[in-house]
Amino acid sequence: MIILQVQDVTKSFGAEAILSNIKLEVQTGERIALVGRNGAGKSTLLRVITGEYSYDSGHVMIPKDVKTGYLAQDAGLDSDQSIWNEMLSVFEDLRKKEKRLREMEARMGDPSVIENAAEYERLLKDYDALQVQFKDEGGYQYEAEIRTVLHGFQFADFDRDTRINTLSGGQKTRLALAKLLLTKPDLLILDEPTNHLDIKTLTWLEQYLQSYPGGILIVSHDRYFLDKIVTTVYEISRKRSVRYVGNYSRYLELKAERFAQEMKEYEKQQDQVAKLEDFIQKNIVRASTTKRAQSRRKQLDKMELLDRPAGAEKSAAFSFDIEKQTGNDVLQLENVSTGYEDGVPLFKNVKLAVNRQDSVAIVGPNGIGKSTLLKVIRKKLPLLTGEIRYGSQLMISHYDQEQADLHSKKTLLNELWDDYPEKTEKEIRSILGQFLFSGDDVLKLVTELSGGQKARLALAKLMMEKGNLLLLDEPTNHLDLDSKEVLEQALIHYPGTILFVSHDRYFINRIATKVVELAPDGLTEYLGDYDYYTEKKNEMKAREEAAERQKAEAQANITSDAQSGNKKSIDKEAKKQDRKRQRRIEEIEELLESLESKISFAEGELCKPEVFQDYEKTQDFQSQLDQLNADMESLMEEWEELQNA
Repeated sequence: MIILQVQDVTKSFGAEAILSNIKLEVQTGERIALVGRNGAGKSTLLRVITGEYSYDSGHVMIPKDVKTGYLAQDAGLDSDQSIWNEMLSVFEDLRKKEKRLREMEARMGDPSVIENAAEYERLLKDYDALQVQFKDEGGYQYEAEIRTVLHGFQFADFDRDTRINTLSGGQKTRLALAKLLLTKPDLLILDEPTNHLDIKTLTWLEQYLQSYPGGILIVSHDRYFLDKIVTTVYEISRKRSVRYVGNYSRYLELKAERFAQEMKEYEKQQDQVAKLEDFIQKNIVRASTTKRAQSRRKQLDKMELLDRPAGAEKSAAFSFDIEKQTGNDVLQLENVSTGYEDGVPLFKNVKLAVNRQDSVAIVGPNGIGKSTLLKVIRKKLPLLTGEIRYGSQLMISHYDQEQADLHSKKTLLNELWDDYPEKTEKEIRSILGQFLFSGDDVLKLVTELSGGQKARLALAKLMMEKGNLLLLDEPTNHLDLDSKEVLEQALIHYPGTILFVSHDRYFINRIATKVVELAPDGLTEYLGDYDYYTEKKNEMKAREEAAERQKAEAQANITSDAQSGNKKSIDKEAKKQDRKRQRRIEEIEELLESLESKISFAEGELCKPEVFQDYEKTQDFQSQLDQLNADMESLMEEWEELQNA
């Protein structure tokens, strides 16, 4: 079923055309990416589709019964509700139905209703219809859905009564996405949904969206994410759209193949045209061949000439060089810990050796202190413990994800020229030109720039510094896909050393020679790219699970006679408690399985006419169901506590 159709849509802002004759179609179950340069009109098209922007001509068609959900870029929840109540608001209709069911059950016990056979029969019929509807719409599992989504977005450890207005901007954005997913729209429209998500959350979101039953339309610069999610790519380029079937990597292949084929056809036709024109020129004036020349001219006039295929749009073109090379030992961190004013360390026992031409990716959950570690290395924050040894001839250059080093009141020209007054204006303009700033663009104030433009300006400053150690904090944020690829090529050929923080997994795969995972108690090192890191993490998880199983099996086989007499009493007690915990976990799992069967049975019985038409039976089964659900929730809480013990 087609749930969205965009036909020949044109959109302009004043005299400037942004989109021209755009065609796009989304079907149920289709997952579509919009890709293109920053400023190509991707977000504008989403706002046209959602009705936020008008359009000049064309048609946007969404069937009346299709429910759409839209998350704008960096949109956050603005609410004074608690996290739990805000998520519950999604299911307000279900909660009203649940309340009506309870009211109807109470009426079934009213003697005056029971005595009125017609009214009682009508009440039973209405109750049956409402209960079936309530069950089909997920009335018995919506709270479980809320817990699942909040866990996926890393809110499991938050108090459910936490007020949303006390959260950070990134947390509010994650909650906005969580709430949108709970609404389950037929058409899910997401503009840069991976912003503010760490790698663990990204992985969960990918798995969730892969099985999403509705249609999805996504704008994202996260290539790894697009490869995992999308089935179709629409490229917005030169104001028009082109459709490619496949994920992002397949789109790149098809685009290259299409360009090669179109160029081949164009060159073949040009060769044919040249031969015809040559024949006409040589033979038009000779009486014996003039008819043939005229025939060739008619053939040429009738020919529909192909336009030369448009190659890639102009990209930034830059490289990083160094003033001088370091020694082999670039950085040595020994038992480093740091924190902020309260003196509580964000992390401790950090040990890391960085050698010349290493490219080290720092990964870990949001808030663990990755950016803080870079600040410590730059001596912008003090150490609580440990030491950092810096190599010989070290020149550190830093890229800040917030571009805090840029001066908002300066022009682009002065932003660079003031740091390098010995250079000529022509040289500075030439450098800015490498980053797609030309003409009067260089006279703009920094404050007027978009996020992507500020990122390119910060990279221009980084290039001019010629440091031999690059500390990069989320360098791909705000960059479009083309700029990311140019940056990757520049870093791949960089002769110095790189230490960087990034949640862009595609970027990590291209750049990293090793990955270090930051945790509160130190670093774990993986000698490979992101795919190697995930492979090793999965292997470690499998080994831990196998070890836990073996431990449980071994403990189950231990008898009191087999315990060694020379063991300390505290060890005996610990083993005893552990066996007790394992037995209780097994008991709870058996009880949960039994409860699930009983709940399923009770729900099935409530839908039978002989039950719902009998008030006492209905009340009895509903009471059982309420008690069973309460018991299950209590057991689940105990099970989680025992698992984490």
